Amino acid sequence: MKIVTFDPNKCVACHNCEYACALNRTQTTCKVKESNITVDHFPSERVQIAMTCMHCEDAWCLNVCPAGAITRDAVTNAVVIDSNKCAGCKMCMLACPYGNISFDSTKLVSRKCDLCGGDPECVSHCISGALNFVEAEDAFDFRKANATRKQKEAIIAERGNK
Repeated sequence: MKIVTFDPNKCVACHNCEYACALNRTQTTCKVKESNITVDHFPSERVQIAMTCMHCEDAWCLNVCPAGAITRDAVTNAVVIDSNKCAGCKMCMLACPYGNISFDSTKLVSRKCDLCGGDPECVSHCISGALNFVEAEDAFDFRKANATRKQKEAIIAERGNK
């Protein structure tokens, strides 16, 4: 299974990912409110964080949907919402621990990332390389290596202060 990963050290808060997602979804607008990925920018701390659906292995949104509108795509393994079946009850929004499901107030249905059918536009338009579409196992290996590197640097820095 492939997932979208985010490296906060590479993000430049250009919002291209949001524009690309919005345009791909609507085919008419680049308004970030139409995007299924959000970039929160904290200028005073020089931090930006991109968030989108995690396509959880045990997807709470999928388990709670009373209309059966949320399923897992057999090809991409993405957790997707069928807007034709969605009752607009927002139970999925309440169930998502990450807050990555939005509500379309025009169509009165929930919406979220569907991985663009296996070729996420947000990743394709990320100019800094902060977003990547990788095998989940590779992402976890990277996180472990990164955590180990940070621990090593902290130990070296502590030894230098003695």
